[in-house]
Formats: sequence, structure tokens, C-alpha cells
Amino acid sequence: MTDTMTDAQLAAHLAEVAGKLLLTVRDSGMLSLKALGKAGDATANQFLVHALREQRPEDGLLSEEEKDNLDRLQFARTWIVDPVDGTREYGEARTDWAVHVGLAVDGVATVGAVALPGAGVVLRTDQPRAVPPAPETLRMVVSRTRPAREAVAVAEAIGAELVPMGSAGAKAMAVILGDADIYLHSGGQFEWDSCAPVAVALAHGLHCSRIDGSPLVYNQADTYMPDLLICRQEHAEMVLSRIAALPAEA
Repeated sequence: MTDTMTDAQLAAHLAEVAGKLLLTVRDSGMLSLKALGKAGDATANQFLVHALREQRPEDGLLSEEEKDNLDRLQFARTWIVDPVDGTREYGEARTDWAVHVGLAVDGVATVGAVALPGAGVVLRTDQPRAVPPAPETLRMVVSRTRPAREAVAVAEAIGAELVPMGSAGAKAMAVILGDADIYLHSGGQFEWDSCAPVAVALAHGLHCSRIDGSPLVYNQADTYMPDLLICRQEHAEMVLSRIAALPAEA
């Protein structure tokens, strides 16, 4: 079966299987809190890394849970994965955590899948669904624990409701699923936090960029990514202009 899988099919299959493995580890009842998070990360990472190296041996690979090998920079195609996006939420048996399997081609998040195992959902680039229309009062999804200053300020400026949520992948997918309308993050992330979500969001016709409107570029030597905006196309210009008008932080 794997011999005939497209990249998108492979990404979705791996994300779904990794999610099931994570649920099995958690449901075993043998671990809790930090130990559960570490075991889940390690289990999902080993599966994803070994599977990708076997199924796509000629591609580069970057995983949050794997020591970075800069040899990946020589590849036009690099898989970027986050075995558990939202370890805290995973350990607390919430649903707002995710598994990310993304493929960057020439630095662009092109193919991917985001599994939301707690909700039994896998969103993928090759099976886009209709994004529900936005409500009259827009909803901006933000961190449960540390909402970004820019997000709070922009939400106030446009009269949007703040929706606290866990992982980056869950926030991005909330826009596709119609549970939110804008995901604005300025607190810093890494490539594995957004590669797969951005690929999936782009496939669903959403706007994805840095908060200054510049493109998101992946498979870089420095994997840190300062900020991110995912929203419907019709809201992008409004949000970007509001961000640009914010006073500099003292």
C-alpha cells in the first residue's frame, strides 16, 4: 500500500496512526503528567521518524523530538513533524492537541496532515473541506496560558471574541472547522509547530503569513519562527493593517 501512496496520503496515514499510538499510551493508565508527555513524545516520534526514513529515504527530515541534522538543508523536500503538539493538553486528556506531519518543498509548506486524535479528526491537504462562513462577531483563537499582546490588541480593535485553546495545530484547525476565524501568534514558535498546519490551511484557501505579511519559509538552518497569521482571505488585509498600526512595545 505504501508504495502507491501520494505524499498527502502518507502524511495523513502517519498522523492518524501516531495519534492512535498516543491514545493507547495515555489510555494505558500507567503514566501521568510529565512522564506521560515524555512517553507519548518518544513513542510517536520513533514511529514517525522510522516510517518517514523508510517510506521517503531521499527526503530531508526535521522533528521536534529528534536531534537536528543540518544535512536536511541540501534537500528540496523536507518532512517537518511534531509528534505531539500540545504535550500539556495531551497529558490532561483534553482534545486540543495534535500530531503534525508536513512536507516543505523549496521552503514552502506544501503537503501535510494534522491529526486531532482526541476529536477523531484528521485534516489534510488533499481532501479540503468547505470552511464554514464567519459569524458577525469574529473569534480570535489564542493561547490558554499566555495570549499574545498583539492578538489581544487586534481583537479589541476589531471587536473579536478571544477563544482560548491549546496547541498551535488545534488553533489553526479551529479556523478550518469553523470554531474560530483568526489565529494570530507572536510569541515565537518553531518550524514543526506550523509547517503541517500551514500546508493544510493553505489547501483550504486560507491566508497564511508572518504578521508583517511576508511569506513563511521552512527548512531553514534556524528553525525559530517568530510569528504567524492564519485567517480567512477576506480578513487578512484588515488584520495585517491593525497589526501594523500597533504601537511598539515599550
